[in-house]
Amino acid sequence: MSASNSPKELAQKFFTDTVSTYDSVAKYATLGQDKKWKSYIIKKIRGDSILDLACGTGILTRMIAQKFPKSKIFGIDISQNYLDVAIKNSNFSNVSFLNQDAEKLSLEKKFDSIVSSYIPKYCDAKTLIQKCVIHLNKDGRIILHDFAYPKSKLVQKFWHALFAMLQICGKFIPSWSFAFANLPGLVKSSDWIEQYRAELKSAGFELETKYFAFGCSCVITAILKQ
Repeated sequence: MSASNSPKELAQKFFTDTVSTYDSVAKYATLGQDKKWKSYIIKKIRGDSILDLACGTGILTRMIAQKFPKSKIFGIDISQNYLDVAIKNSNFSNVSFLNQDAEKLSLEKKFDSIVSSYIPKYCDAKTLIQKCVIHLNKDGRIILHDFAYPKSKLVQKFWHALFAMLQICGKFIPSWSFAFANLPGLVKSSDWIEQYRAELKSAGFELETKYFAFGCSCVITAILKQ
């Protein structure tokens, strides 16, 4: 990770000019696993009101809308450019998109499920969980997904080889060169799983942690019990 940039500052640089190619990169850079991870998130969703934090171009939001056609779904993102694409690609009457920063979330609504894919490593765990709790119904759940640095030495070699390949690809997709160069350091240095688990436990949640792709991806499901 660049020493001069915070995770949130890196996120802003990662997603400045990448909106037109984001969906394809999410699919191919994860070797097709992105859809599998998002499908698992959907299996964990419960309730009639769902909030998708940092929804980006709306990949997960649309999958949720297809699975829960009678639920009210909101997608928020800090980037209006990404939201414009999400709105353009969505034809679901039960979905609304709003331009908001997840760490400054302010909606006059509560939700049965709050989900997000790829946001944890960019945010302060305490701040984000506090905002989620304020917007969560009783017995609601928070489902968070992101990359993880694998513990297996063998898988680490594959992980580094994949990012080396992506960095080569960045030479042909200039808008992604900065992200491909700096994302490995961010993921490797992040302890988001431990931080979010600690904050969620402290807030009274029961937790389930599921790893995918030999430890390269993780989903935390947190159910509020009061």
